[in-house]
Amino acid sequence: MAQTLETQLLILGGGPGGYVAGIRAGQLGIKTVLVEGATPGGTCLNIGCIPSKALIHAAEEFSKLAGFAAGTSALGIGVQSPTLDISKTVAWKDGIVKRLTGGVGALLKKHGVRVVNGWGRITDGKTVDVVGAGDGGQLLRIRCEHLLLATGSVPVELPFLPFGGKVVSSTEALSPETLPKHLIVVGGGYIGLELGTVYRKLGCEVTVVEAQDRILPAYDAELTKPVAQHLEKSGVKLLTGHRVLGLSDSGALRVADANGTELSLDADRILVAVGRRAKTDGFKLEALQLDLTGHAIKIDDQCRTSMRNVWAIGDVVGEPMLAHRAMAQGEMVAEIISGKKRRFVPAAIPAVCFTDPEVVVVGLSPDEAKAQGIAIKAALFPFAANGRAMTLESTDGFVRVVARESDHRILGWQAVGASVSELSIAFVQSIEMGATLEDIAATIHPHPTLGEAVQEAALRALGHALHI
Repeated sequence: MAQTLETQLLILGGGPGGYVAGIRAGQLGIKTVLVEGATPGGTCLNIGCIPSKALIHAAEEFSKLAGFAAGTSALGIGVQSPTLDISKTVAWKDGIVKRLTGGVGALLKKHGVRVVNGWGRITDGKTVDVVGAGDGGQLLRIRCEHLLLATGSVPVELPFLPFGGKVVSSTEALSPETLPKHLIVVGGGYIGLELGTVYRKLGCEVTVVEAQDRILPAYDAELTKPVAQHLEKSGVKLLTGHRVLGLSDSGALRVADANGTELSLDADRILVAVGRRAKTDGFKLEALQLDLTGHAIKIDDQCRTSMRNVWAIGDVVGEPMLAHRAMAQGEMVAEIISGKKRRFVPAAIPAVCFTDPEVVVVGLSPDEAKAQGIAIKAALFPFAANGRAMTLESTDGFVRVVARESDHRILGWQAVGASVSELSIAFVQSIEMGATLEDIAATIHPHPTLGEAVQEAALRALGHALHI
């Protein structure tokens, strides 16, 4: 007979949304149980954000040394040819992941959240059976007042290019036992380009196949141009406007251009990175008969589903699939359950591509603002005119600001360049706080920093940039 556990809040999924909801619920005195089939931290900490950024850093360090060894550095630095032990690199990455996931587990325990390792199966909106909990895979039945669905997302699998053998998802690509001689990346979005850049910097031949006519098609062409130029300069082959047909009998990847002309590409590894989908299967979600939006769970601005006291957050509710969005939603749901009045209405949610160079988008782009009929003032400041960028040998890219013409209220920021991810905090704060161009222009920015480009973009929009 199954053991039964009673709780106020039951969370399915221990990713960024789920574990933050659990921590905040614990802080607020809500009796909470979190069910997670693997290690707390979800995709982000275990097989996504954190491990990918660790490998990006490792690849960048290796490529710098390789450049020094080749005698291409203008800094006068020379070294012998570097070597790479990919097993040690992966072990270092795994060490970071272990420390972070261990920290999450400690925080959940500190705040009184009970973590159950197992796989939940929904019976109804108040009852979930967990398989795998306890000794010998015993069944645990959990009854709750509130059910929070935070099951995340999974990589999209192409039916004509299923995962297995040489065809891998981002999960396998983040923990390679060996490096391929030639990696084909199917998908020119941020996941494919981040990992493709890593493998190229580690010395692999890399080809990116993208069905659209340019990489990062979700962003405007002005932003993505420096990324495409850098990829091509580094030796990455870009096949845009090509669709994948599948594998040939010999194992080559068959692709076709817009005219239907076919190519066969030989590679010893193929990374499929065409996006992610909400994980709504495997835990009997259908028992709740919730309203859906496409394949994602439909929610309101408090993350309530169509069933009372059943909530959903993060990737399972659809785009934008961002860890920081899930965290903010999880915190809010815990506070609403505790009796606080909250709604999820952020002025902007930043999105970052950790490509080389990096790309940041916050709020409205010029085209998006114009499409909404908003008269704007927009200006960009190039890093080529920024002293700190020069000292970092990273002068590609720019910062762009978009403001409403009538009152100069800032509506959006876009940036492309080295380390611009660190500027995203300033971008989103200015929008959330209702700043104007004059507010940013009058704020003293430290010199020499990349952040000066933020002030200079605002000054340029006002018609009096100082350093260009």
